[in-house]
Amino acid sequence: MGNFASAGIVVFFVLIQSSSPLIPQFERIALNAKGRVGAAVMLIETGETTGILAGEKFPMQSVFKLPIAVTILHRVDQGKISLEQKIRVKKSDFVPAGQGSAIRDQHPEGNFEISVRELLHSMLDVSDGTACDLLLRLAGGPAAVTKYIHSLGVNEMEVAVSQKEMKAANRDRNWATPSGTLQLLRILQLGTPISQGNRDLLLQFMAESRTGPQRIKGLLPPGTIVSHKTGSSGAADGITAATNDVGIVTLPDGRHLAIAVYVTRSKAGEAVSEHVIAEIARAAWDHCVKR
Repeated sequence: MGNFASAGIVVFFVLIQSSSPLIPQFERIALNAKGRVGAAVMLIETGETTGILAGEKFPMQSVFKLPIAVTILHRVDQGKISLEQKIRVKKSDFVPAGQGSAIRDQHPEGNFEISVRELLHSMLDVSDGTACDLLLRLAGGPAAVTKYIHSLGVNEMEVAVSQKEMKAANRDRNWATPSGTLQLLRILQLGTPISQGNRDLLLQFMAESRTGPQRIKGLLPPGTIVSHKTGSSGAADGITAATNDVGIVTLPDGRHLAIAVYVTRSKAGEAVSEHVIAEIARAAWDHCVKR
């Protein structure tokens, strides 16, 4: 793992270890999805990294809410917005039926105010689509989020469309590689690029998330701290386009394991894809705990 500093930003290069004993394990587990699986794991404190299809592009689905959250908190640090700032929500701001939104369901007529903090929490806790699109607009739009994430050296990640646009086109143009996702997760765990308080808030919201309990968390010991963000597409014609989970796991000795697993075009269904993610996370956990 190498790094260099440029304009005050530390950029990390992920070096995949092709000889890791985890690779054949991951490959065996991935076969169960009957689709395409990209996975990468990193022991953050050492930079030791391994994975399968780790440099290939995968649709993010709601994982794209993580770079949006990072961009929003960077703008908070800059003083451009405030966590307590109120945003007026109109009925026209709601994502359509078929996309999850607790705040839409709670205020079906719109015309109410909600704080940036509440939007951020709802986006990360229950993957609220309306909260996501409001925050994406506040962040300056997809291009602004991508530009900021790339400025951190995380080039293998792109935010191109909002939740509404994704639904309208029936296509997810937001993508990331497992390796690129690890870069962002490591940057977050090491305390950059956002302030300590906002970083802690982000990781807390991610740890409290109620989505995907059978994914990274599924086979880990009860009580394990997992700060994560899921992404899901649903199924059509017997194919599940995306079942994803990315996050930071706190190991028993206090070290941290970053995990990014993307499953696409699975013919085995979401439940099997979730178990594939859980098995990969458990294999990485066992490998690290034994060392």
